[in-house]
Amino acid sequence: MSDFFGRVVADQDPLKKLASHIPGFSGYVERESRRSADRLLRETVAKRFEELYQRISSIQSDFISQGNLEFVDDLEKAARQIRMFADKVRNATYGYAGLFDSIKINQDELAKIYTYDEAFFDLADQIKNALDTVEAAEGTPEGLPATIRNVITLSRQAVTTFEQRYEIFNGSK
Repeated sequence: MSDFFGRVVADQDPLKKLASHIPGFSGYVERESRRSADRLLRETVAKRFEELYQRISSIQSDFISQGNLEFVDDLEKAARQIRMFADKVRNATYGYAGLFDSIKINQDELAKIYTYDEAFFDLADQIKNALDTVEAAEGTPEGLPATIRNVITLSRQAVTTFEQRYEIFNGSK
């Protein structure tokens, strides 16, 4: 996450840098920079999961062409979860509440949010690895059900992790 924040701060125009010297204004500039960094992070996570979704679609097409139709529906469960997750992330509230927003996020809550955000990248890597296993098991249908269940479980975990992250905004976590 710090890479995204650093990138946004480095891109600030000279006026923002000058205004950051005004007492009280630097906190506002930092919050807005964090919001921009959060938007960039969200776009990156959504894109990564969209790529996973497209990969599942490709695997499903391979299954259909090979006559492994019994696995297409099971893999569709994971595809739906990944699509739902990517859509939720893409449409999520950005970062940290602005000056006049009704929801205020403090530093501790922001740290929790970033922990969840890091988990999204870990889950994407785990799903990618699980899809590698599915592709490797294509020739051996007896191993496919377990590998597909793993993809489904990881996909559901991504949605659950997002929902837990969202609870921070609602104050229920």
